[in-house]
Amino acid sequence: MSMTRRLALIPFVILLAIIVLSLFFPSLPKPVKPNPEINGADIAWMLCATGLVLIMTPGLAFFYGGMVSKKNVLSTMLQSFICMSIISVLWVLVGFSLAFGKSIGGIIGDPSTFFMMKGVIEGGPITSADGTIKLASTIPVVLFAFYQLKFAIITPALITGAFAERIKFTSYILFIVLFSVFIYSPLAHATWHPDGILSRFGVLDFAGGTVVHMSAGWAALASAIYLKGRNETNHNPARITYVMLGTGLLWFGWLGFNAGSALGANTLAATALATTTCASAAAAFAWIIFDAVRGRKPSAMGTCIGAVVGLVAITPAAGFISIPHALTVGIVSAIVSNLMVEWRTKTSLDDTLDVFPCHGVGGISGMLLTGVFAHKSINPSVVNNGLIFGETKLFFVHLIAVIGVSIFAFGGSYILLRITDWLSPLRVTDEEERDGLDWSQHGEKL
Repeated sequence: MSMTRRLALIPFVILLAIIVLSLFFPSLPKPVKPNPEINGADIAWMLCATGLVLIMTPGLAFFYGGMVSKKNVLSTMLQSFICMSIISVLWVLVGFSLAFGKSIGGIIGDPSTFFMMKGVIEGGPITSADGTIKLASTIPVVLFAFYQLKFAIITPALITGAFAERIKFTSYILFIVLFSVFIYSPLAHATWHPDGILSRFGVLDFAGGTVVHMSAGWAALASAIYLKGRNETNHNPARITYVMLGTGLLWFGWLGFNAGSALGANTLAATALATTTCASAAAAFAWIIFDAVRGRKPSAMGTCIGAVVGLVAITPAAGFISIPHALTVGIVSAIVSNLMVEWRTKTSLDDTLDVFPCHGVGGISGMLLTGVFAHKSINPSVVNNGLIFGETKLFFVHLIAVIGVSIFAFGGSYILLRITDWLSPLRVTDEEERDGLDWSQHGEKL
């Protein structure tokens, strides 16, 4: 049997193994007394927020799909959609355990903690080692687990814009599995688990500036460098209306992304919703104003990209800063990312849809500005106020974290790309690229 056919059998073996595991590890709940801390209103809001975050991934599919050439629309959109399948299965197996299981040195969770969702239905709140810090204590662990799953889904999907129009679909699936296990899960654990190394260091990341956007942004840069440029770099976006639709879905879902990260129906959730809305609005306006100052026409594409950059930048800060400061976050991040996009176009770097300038740089901007504007009056969990209030510790903690996370996410992703390429070549052939990935990878056309 040829090597290609042997590799093709691997997915079937994996599916068979999953069936066997589900038979022997059904994760049936044990009888327990009702938890008096569980709050019905919090459950209702978090169920809604979970749905809102999930819809962001189809929104991203439209956002990216509208930007690529017509012969690559379906393949680009499918790269986002397939994450909802692959990452969900991986999350049930070990992903949630790696991110939120019993801490191993503050770096990663014990994969056996919630293996096959063991104990999540009847389980109590996730706590620190000494049991004093509770995470999401008013909602069931199963709801927290599947809310966090939606973050794990969209993160690798964000990377796809960097290598759009030139990656093999099967190799892409292998890469996102490796990325989720070795990059996303350790960052989620380090940042959001009470015993995580970044959490204990004092890093504030309300909804994923480091975990989601910086990790995806640096992985995107590594991908663009490793896969090198496309053979055809000049094309018109297939459908700008798709981009606008995707932006609307992303903005809508992002309210669950950020406001849901309050993990309850409370004032903090309302504050995060307000700061998210203001930052995105300010960034969209700033993007087209900045374009106009440089002699460009205000475009639909620019408005949409600006809005998403604002959403990215406010993500780590949403529950820690005031509403007026959110406007500043949106404006500053839009200008910085706009300049980075301009710089990128003058280089040979082929980050197809400017994932690093928008998500990577947007996430970095948001993390640093969190260190500038965070205040304990907005969120009591803030120990040290931001730089603008005369305290320096938080800002320098975030600066160090940004440097450390950047090195880890970029270096780790580059290594995973090399491993993936060794196991299954990443690049399509020149002929497959000319034909378009819709046809060469999936046998479909728009």
